Amino acid sequence: MAKEFTREDDDLLAELGVEVETRKATRRTPREERIIAGFEEIERFTEEHGHAPQHGEDRDIFERLYAVRLDRILALQECRDLVEPLDGQGLLEHSVREATPDEEALDDDALLAALGVEAEASPITVLKHVRPMAEKKAAENVANRERCADFETFKPLFEQVQKELNTGLRETRPFEMKAEIEKGRFFIVSGQKAYVAEKGEITTTEHGRTDARLRVIFDNGAESNMLMRSLQRALNKDEAGRRITEPTAGPLFSDQTIDGDEASGTIYVLRSKSDHPLVAENRELVHKIGVTNMDVEKRIAGAHLQPTFLMANVEVVAKYELYNINRTKLENLIHRIFEPARLEIEIMDRFGRPVMPREWFLVPLFVINEAVERIKDGTISGYVYDPQSACLKER
Repeated sequence: MAKEFTREDDDLLAELGVEVETRKATRRTPREERIIAGFEEIERFTEEHGHAPQHGEDRDIFERLYAVRLDRILALQECRDLVEPLDGQGLLEHSVREATPDEEALDDDALLAALGVEAEASPITVLKHVRPMAEKKAAENVANRERCADFETFKPLFEQVQKELNTGLRETRPFEMKAEIEKGRFFIVSGQKAYVAEKGEITTTEHGRTDARLRVIFDNGAESNMLMRSLQRALNKDEAGRRITEPTAGPLFSDQTIDGDEASGTIYVLRSKSDHPLVAENRELVHKIGVTNMDVEKRIAGAHLQPTFLMANVEVVAKYELYNINRTKLENLIHRIFEPARLEIEIMDRFGRPVMPREWFLVPLFVINEAVERIKDGTISGYVYDPQSACLKER
């Protein structure tokens, strides 16, 4: 309550030349207190973000709540009069925006329900001071990160994923939908790799939205028990947010696929039927290793007319189906491994011009098979072919 000046105070101020106004204590109703509290929150938001709160599904839930409040204050003259002395940011100069049909339901109660806060039944003109409760619920949903006590268990998983990214066995792709968030999946959010170690029971909110509590491990040694929808929002909000594809091991190198796999092509190993002396003398060792997105039989059709096939027919001695992999990166990786055994041979094309094919190698088939196995388990990055011992060796 404001202090009332006594007669002595007034006389003293008058002697000092200070004009004294007649003052009296004022009391506000609970409704007026709620309106003022709501307007003060709008002012704090505007000061922090540099703009008045705006509508839109892409906006933060609090911003949408404040936008609705501001519209109500602007629409009611009694509210405008009440908060006008507090308006140091020109918020009352805004025009009232006509809500769209979808936004008409975005009153305090609807927005608070979306936050999980139970709102009391009240007229639409009543503005409630709800920020503390909403913040508490939002904090619970997002969950703070904390140190992962058993990070040493997960550290090798992150190291393995990085190796598989380096070798092309995994790729990063834009995050698209919540269904991609499953136990055992990897993502990149805020510049960090995130691993979904656990996923709790799926629940359905009163608005029909599914959610689940996760245990998410980050590659910096932190973890969070965030909700699935919180991770989804973080990935959608982050322009660099990505999902990391599953490795190409297992069904990705077989004739079996699983739902969601995207066909990428085939590794093929060919043996030449050329009568070139160098090829004829080493026929069991001379192999062409390539990657194609075509049917292999179509790829080798007319081989005897193409210098890349040594101007001779070929036979397929091995092939491996690929899914969810970058063909070019994988082919470059294979050629890097066997570079020391690259076959230096010059062939004349059908126009009599010399050509030196680059995809033929003097390497046993069993070593090629071993290389593919190491590609599967992600250990190939540290190996190179040694022609002297005819085996893969660590670099």
